[in-house]
Amino acid sequence: MTAREWASWGYLVAWEFRPKRGAENRFEAAYGPSGVWANFFAMGEGFIGTELNRDLNNPRRYWTLDLWVSKAAYERFRSDHRQEYEAIDAQCEELTEQETELGQFERL
Repeated sequence: MTAREWASWGYLVAWEFRPKRGAENRFEAAYGPSGVWANFFAMGEGFIGTELNRDLNNPRRYWTLDLWVSKAAYERFRSDHRQEYEAIDAQCEELTEQETELGQFERL
């Protein structure tokens, strides 16, 4: 993600995950900035990028940050690609034991 792209985000969706033991590498590949989710979101107008972060105190705890230009762009993408989103979500469920949406944030 370039500095210019980073500066353009206005909406962020944050998730917390705990991958299943032994699935950490596959989880990182799927949820990372070049993974299935980021590639899927990249089809959407207004998608900026995805960050994958691992907790230094608990290496089985991860956060993803999905950056969009606006809430409207994110919601439009989710609405237009609902079935594909649900299919990828079902496919990736085998990698995680916990998935929690931490929140949706607007940049001020």
